[in-house]
Parts: sequence; C-alpha cells; structure tokens
Amino acid sequence: MTTSRKRAALARLAALPVLGVALLVATPSDAVASATPSDTVASATPYGTVASATPAGADITWSVVPANAGGPDGRSVIDLELAGGQQVVEHVAVINRSTQPVDFAIDANDGYLTSKGYFDMRPSDTAPTDGGSWIAVPEKVTIAAGATSVVPVTVSIPQNATPGDHPAGVTASLETVSGQVRVQNRVGVRLNIRVTGDFVAKVAVTDVRAEYTGSWNPFAAGSVAVTYTVANVGNVRLVTDNRVLTSTFVGESSWSDPSAAKARELMPGGSRTFVARVPGAWPLGPVGTTVTAIPSPAGQPLPGVTAERVAIDTTVWALPWPQLGFLALLVLAFLAIRLIAARRRRRIEELIMLAARGAPQQA
Repeated sequence: MTTSRKRAALARLAALPVLGVALLVATPSDAVASATPSDTVASATPYGTVASATPAGADITWSVVPANAGGPDGRSVIDLELAGGQQVVEHVAVINRSTQPVDFAIDANDGYLTSKGYFDMRPSDTAPTDGGSWIAVPEKVTIAAGATSVVPVTVSIPQNATPGDHPAGVTASLETVSGQVRVQNRVGVRLNIRVTGDFVAKVAVTDVRAEYTGSWNPFAAGSVAVTYTVANVGNVRLVTDNRVLTSTFVGESSWSDPSAAKARELMPGGSRTFVARVPGAWPLGPVGTTVTAIPSPAGQPLPGVTAERVAIDTTVWALPWPQLGFLALLVLAFLAIRLIAARRRRRIEELIMLAARGAPQQA
C-alpha cells in the first residue's frame, strides 16, 4: 500500500497539539494507515486506495504489503482460515522508500470498523484481546535505504478459539517528536482471520424510527425519514443490502442503499446506523414503513451458510394539513360566493318589487 504525505503538511500537524489534530492517511482496501499525534490513533481506510507514510521533519516514506518468504506477492489483504490449535507463518514486506536507513517498530493488534464502515486498528499502546493477540511479530526491524525487509507474522489460533471471524492487522510505524508533540505514523496490512467451526450469518434490525416531513404545497407529496440500526449478531463478516418501503392508501415508495454503502461490511458484534429518506409519501393518515436487511457473507465464500433477511415494520402518522388548509380555503371561497350571490338576489328582488309599485328607484 503506497501513499505519500508532504513534510510541510505534517509539520503543520505537529504545530497543533492543543487541537489534537490527527492526520488521516488514505490506505488500501483492507489495509491500515494512520498518523497519530499525542499517542491517539485516528486513521481512515477507504477501499481501493494505496498508502504509505512520510513523517514530519524527515524525508522518510515506507509501505507495507502482504508477502511470502521471497517478497511482496500481490495480495492486498491476508486471508486465513484455520482451526483451533493451528499455527501458520505469514509474511509482510516493509519497503523503505527513503534515502536513509530506518528503524521501524512492528505491531499487531485487533481490527475494527469505524462508524462509516472503514477498517482500522486499535492503538499500539492498547493491548489486543482478540485476533491481534494471536499474532507474534518482531518488535522492530532496521531497513537500509531503498531496501525491503520481509517480516514473519506467526498466527497461532488458541485451541478454544470461537468459530468465526477475528479481524486483526500488522503495522510498521515510526515516531517523530516536534516540540511537545509525539507523532506516530503507522502503515499496515489487514488480516482476516477465520476460525473454522459452526458459522452463523445473522443480522438484527433495531431502533427503527420514522418521521414524516410534509410539503406546504398541497399538490406535492412529502417524505419519510427512516433511522435504523443493523447489527451483526452472527460470527462472520457480513454485508447487507438494506431496503426501505413506505406505503399509504394511494401507493408505495421505496429506497435502497447506494452501492458504496452496501460494500461496507459489518464485523461480528458490530452495528451501524443508517438514515434513509423515502420521497413520494402522501399525508393520508398512517404511513406504513418496512425496513428490510438482506445479509450475505463478506470475504471468502461460506458454502452451506445462508443468512436470512430481516424485516421490521413501523408506522408514522401524517396528517394532510396543507391539503386541509387548501380545502378550508375552497369552502370559505364557496361560502363567500354563495353569500354575495344571495345578497345580489335579494337586491334584485327589492328592485323588482319597487318597480312594480311605481316607487322611485334608488341607486
């Protein structure tokens, strides 16, 4: 994974300790990269980008990619499926792209997904408790200028490990100090560790809330804003195709996730909240709303494992105030016309009666 950051940008970062600014480094699909001021990891990993790091105050750039014993092997992520008690030795290649030798710290830790669905790793000063604790790596590696070092990554699955997915990652980091600010730059590789056994692919939809927003134009429909949470209550990584359907007496309207949102996965035990706005809902009383989550396993195929769709219903009431106001105006206009017409009729009748009596007419 290869990106670069200009030294001037990181120098400005180091000058903002009070704000706690963290440099967000774009990284590859299923990879890890972050720059961390004041020991706080804050990294973002959008899919399909390549990344490296360049710390402030030095012309140092490096990359970390999956490898075999001979060097980089073209993978973007390390996928492992092992039984409890098994051990395997994988490799990552740390590439020093700078013009001087560098001592890199090597770290393994648990992986997780951010609130936006991007992969990240726990800070290096946080002890791993899941997949990251099963990984053994050397504490540091010294790499000559322009050279590549292949680092062994030993993954040992405990005998009693829970079946399913246990995300983790391995990073190569470098710290720089500017004044009172310590910046840790981390670049790494994601490990998808799957322990064999009984796989469960299951989601739950909770906290469904619907709110109707009408239009003041009586001839235009309103919309329903639906907030809901999808949780992965199984033990394997999932992606979900989420759909929202609203229905009234005059028809139905639907919404489905854009492809970018559907591509983001849910880790076992994780959840994410979505907001959908469904247009075309007329305020005719109750508006039925159905949220459907259609899950499927992420990553390697799971033959024989199916994930059932989950649908949750709720109802929001939408009263047709603009339409009622327009109807009231029509009624008032009708009554006003009737009243004016009645007065004219009475005046004409009075004039006819006066004419019949031969009395003088008044204008």
